[in-house]
Amino acid sequence: MVMSPLKATVRRGRLVLDEATTLPDGTEVELMPADGWDDLDDDERARLHEALEASEEDIAAGRVLTTDELLARLDRARQ
Repeated sequence: MVMSPLKATVRRGRLVLDEATTLPDGTEVELMPADGWDDLDDDERARLHEALEASEEDIAAGRVLTTDELLARLDRARQ
């Protein structure tokens, strides 16, 4: 299952989550502070977001390979 990150706010020392979800009751969700968890600087983060946007454009345009197609290309390249 792929889902978007959830946002929580700290209120009186408690995490308050007010996000709609399709997760079943009782599902455990790992929360991480949004700042500083990935050690990227501003330039690295900007490049990451540019790469993600380019990937989304490739997907929308149909410029994608299945896993089998990718593995076949890699096998041919090694030969």
